[in-house]
Amino acid sequence: MSVTFAANICSITSSKMPEGIKRFDIEDKLQSRSNIPLLPLETSSRRHLSISVGTSLVTITCCYGLSPLMAWAEEKSDDKEENDNGVIGAVKSLFDPNEKTKSGKVLPKAYLKSAREVVKTLRESLNEVPDDNAKFRRTADAAKESIREYLGSWRGNPTIAQEESYAALVKAVRSLANFYSKAGPSAPLPGEVKSEILDYLNTAEDFL
Repeated sequence: MSVTFAANICSITSSKMPEGIKRFDIEDKLQSRSNIPLLPLETSSRRHLSISVGTSLVTITCCYGLSPLMAWAEEKSDDKEENDNGVIGAVKSLFDPNEKTKSGKVLPKAYLKSAREVVKTLRESLNEVPDDNAKFRRTADAAKESIREYLGSWRGNPTIAQEESYAALVKAVRSLANFYSKAGPSAPLPGEVKSEILDYLNTAEDFL
């Protein structure tokens, strides 16, 4: 009888026990076994929400906030690389004995400098008004000096013997020399001869 009653009590307890009592009983057992306090459902939900929001913020920051910074860093890196290349190019150009001309040819810098000096000084001498004798003499002397240096350094040089600029300058000098050898060193230069020499200088300059 007592056994039957006890069994019935257990059956009633297990089937009729309110849900709240069951829950607290289970929580007490789990807590006593693991010694880890269980969070209420509301607290757990809040924590889950906080973690979700935090994860979203991190994702947004990574996707959007850091993108401009990464682009800026890449841009700075590209700028630095361009600057480095520019410096290296300038150093190489400084020690390079050759230089590219207007026509795209690569010629010795020393030749180009000497030829450009002939074009400059001879053109100034031809365009100088002979009324100012002192100034006219200075420009003429400068032209003669540059021609002397140019021919002394580059006449017969195989590196530039076939260059258009060299051929044009030789023609200009020869035309000037032919005139003075016939008319005398103090004869005024006719406009026709002057124009011819200036054309040679312009041709030479186009290839320098």
